[in-house]
Amino acid sequence: MSKNFTILFEKFIFMSTIIYPSPIFGPIHSRRLGVSLGINLLPAEGKLCTFDCIYCECGFNADHPAHKKMPTRSQVKEALEAKLQDMQKNGPHPDVFTFAGNGEPTANPEFPEIIDDTIQLRDKYFPDAKISVLSNATLCGRPKVHDALMKVDNNILKLDTVNPDYILDVDRPTSKYNVQDIIEHMKAFNGQCIIQTMFMKGTSMDGKDVDNTTDEYVKPWLNAVKYIAPRQVMIYTIDRETPDLALQKASHEDLDRIVELIKAEGIFATASY
Repeated sequence: MSKNFTILFEKFIFMSTIIYPSPIFGPIHSRRLGVSLGINLLPAEGKLCTFDCIYCECGFNADHPAHKKMPTRSQVKEALEAKLQDMQKNGPHPDVFTFAGNGEPTANPEFPEIIDDTIQLRDKYFPDAKISVLSNATLCGRPKVHDALMKVDNNILKLDTVNPDYILDVDRPTSKYNVQDIIEHMKAFNGQCIIQTMFMKGTSMDGKDVDNTTDEYVKPWLNAVKYIAPRQVMIYTIDRETPDLALQKASHEDLDRIVELIKAEGIFATASY
């Protein structure tokens, strides 16, 4: 890895957990997005998320309570501009600015305004770079969040399954969650979204089957994807150590099979192994 990809020196790592600095981290080399400058709108020392996924690289919510406040719009803008000035002078050239980090980025109350600032700074310093948001989609039905996500290049929304029991066992929403409502919110983007899905195998530490690569899960999920009609689907599997250590990667063959099913429906799809 290039010395310019400084993320390994900027993360706070505890066992399997990665807690990201805030508000700017990286750049890193993303499997799906290229040279990615990270923007973390959550507290730097904790995790705030509307999901508590058993595969999350940031660990379980309860293990990393956030004591500091979320970064403000002005703090994000100042830090981002300083980083972009440095990258313009010293490199590397970013392919993408990625909103990710220690939880759900759209939970920051100033998310819409921060998106506007980021677009302005991107256009000023690296106009050919893309802006991506990695979201679990729990808040994408809020009008201001929806409108902000419509402005970014890559509106990447999570949909691991349409099975409510699986969602409760694996994604573990922290508040009321209705997957059918989420699907309707995704449909409302009129194709201006990318669906991102984690496929994996094995059992959880609770002994529950978490294999969502079978037709029992894939076919209903594919029907939802067809209904949403995104411009792309990104499927992936476990890449780093997970807080639930009993989980297993989906195989190349599993992911390739699912990609072909998506492509057969006329939807562009990629897999990260």
